[in-house]
Amino acid sequence: MKLNELSPLEGTKKRKKRVGRGPGSGHGKTSCRGHKGQKSRSGSKIRPGFEGGQMPLHRRLPKRGFTNIFKEAYNLINLKDLNRFSPDSLLDIDELRRAGLIKHNKNKVKLLGAGEISHPLKIKIHKVSKKAREKVEAAGGSVDLIG
Repeated sequence: MKLNELSPLEGTKKRKKRVGRGPGSGHGKTSCRGHKGQKSRSGSKIRPGFEGGQMPLHRRLPKRGFTNIFKEAYNLINLKDLNRFSPDSLLDIDELRRAGLIKHNKNKVKLLGAGEISHPLKIKIHKVSKKAREKVEAAGGSVDLIG
């Protein structure tokens, strides 16, 4: 079998609807657009949510809540994720990124206390929870905060 001999299975490909090709096609005259009106004209594009000039739903509903523009986002890492590193290794932002634990480069990094850690590590990150710091120090490691 060669590439030029391949063909799709029967029934998997649908033929394109060809409109405006006369009355015998079943899609002639108005070309499936109905009679008159904005949507029958050429070049007509109505954006999603447009309600014909009526006040759209997203503007009728009341606004709620508040968005803090100064909120800081963090990449969250749990202690159980750090067991893959060798004992006494230095874990900084670059090392965590290489290991695939950090996805978003702009965000700061916070260590959380979920799970256990079995060996000492030296960790340099932006923030750490109280429980995570206790567990790392109990295992003989240290946590240094940056920036």
